[in-house]
Amino acid sequence: MIYLDNSATTRPCPEAVSAMTSAMTELWANPSALYRFGMEAAAQLRAARAQVADALGAEQSRVFFTSGGTEADNWAIWGSAKKLGKRGRHIVTTAIEHPAMRSTLHELEAQGFSVTALMPDETGTVTPEQLRGALRPDTIFVSVMLVNNEVGSVMDIAKMARLVHRQCPDAIFHTDAVQGFLKIPFQAKTLGADLISISSHKVHGPKGVGALYISPRLKSFPALLTGGGQEGNFRSGTENMPGIVAFGAACAAGKATLAVDLARERALLDGCVRALAEIPHVHVNGSHAAPHILSLSIPGVPTQNSLNILQDAGICVSAGSACAKGHRSHVLEAMGLAADRIDGSFRVSISRETTPQELDALVQAIRQDIVGRFFL
Repeated sequence: MIYLDNSATTRPCPEAVSAMTSAMTELWANPSALYRFGMEAAAQLRAARAQVADALGAEQSRVFFTSGGTEADNWAIWGSAKKLGKRGRHIVTTAIEHPAMRSTLHELEAQGFSVTALMPDETGTVTPEQLRGALRPDTIFVSVMLVNNEVGSVMDIAKMARLVHRQCPDAIFHTDAVQGFLKIPFQAKTLGADLISISSHKVHGPKGVGALYISPRLKSFPALLTGGGQEGNFRSGTENMPGIVAFGAACAAGKATLAVDLARERALLDGCVRALAEIPHVHVNGSHAAPHILSLSIPGVPTQNSLNILQDAGICVSAGSACAKGHRSHVLEAMGLAADRIDGSFRVSISRETTPQELDALVQAIRQDIVGRFFL
C-alpha cells in the first residue's frame, strides 16, 4: 500500500506507540491521585505537556489538552463568544476554513452574530489586506487557518494577528494550525495568535487528542468543561493519559528532525508537481505553499473514478478534506474553479515517511491508468 492521505491522518510513530503502551500498562494511575503511583502519572503528564509546548514554541502553562482539533476549534469559538459577546457580535473568518470552524460559526449566526467570510484568491490564499478591510469596531473574534487542508495555501498569520490587535485591541485572534503544526516552521510565542488549535493524529500521534494554546494575553478565558478542575480548571475530566503521552512523544520525535523533514518533503512535492506538469489534462489547484499538500484535478474524470483507479493500483489519496463526507469542496468553489475541475479533484498529502518511489508510482498511475484510460 502507498499511503498518500497524510492530511487525513498519519501513521503513529514508534515513539508514540511505545509511550502509549507504557501509559496503559505501567503508569496507568489517575494523575489527580495523591499517592505516589498517581504522582508518577502526574509527572508523566507534565512531561508530555512540556514536549508539546516545546514543539509548539509555547509556555507549558498555556497548553491545554483536548480530544482533538475539532474540540479545540469549538472551544476557541464558543469561549470567545462567551467572553466578548456583550462587547460586539461581529466575527471575521475565511470561506475556506475546516468544517469544525464553519459549522460552529453557522450556529453563532443563528444566535444573531454577524460573520464575514473572506474569499480566497485563485491560489487559495487570503491576505492581510482583505482582513484589514473587514474589521469593524464591533469585531470581537477573528479566525484564519494557518495552512489550508485541501490546497496547502499558507496564510500570513503573524501579520494578521498584529493587524487585529492594532485595529481591534479587544478582539481575540485564533488560528486553526492543525495542518501547520510540525508542517511549517512557527513558534506560538512569536506568531501572535491568542488561540491556536493543534491535533495529535496529524503529526504521527494517536487520534483522540489535541490541544488549544491560550496566550498569556488572554488574562481569562471561559472553561470548556467544568467539574474536577483538570487542565487548569479549563477542561475538567480525567485526562486521556495514553493519548497525551503519545502526543508528547510524537511532538518530540517530530521536532527533532523537523528541518530535515520539511526540506525533504518540499523537494518531493516540487518534483511531483514537475512530473505531473508533463501529463496532459492534469491540473494543480492552489498554491501548494505548504510542503505536504497537493490538490489535483483531471477534468472529465469524476473524483471517485480517480480514487478507485488509484486504489486498485494500491495508492491511497482522498477526495479532499476527510471531514467533507462526499460534498463538493467548498474550498475549490471559493477559489472560483470551474465545475469540471472541482468534480475531478483529489488531494495528495505526504509525510516524512513518503518516499520518492511512492510519488513516482503515483505519477505513473495517473499517466497510464487515469489519463491513458480516459483520454488516449
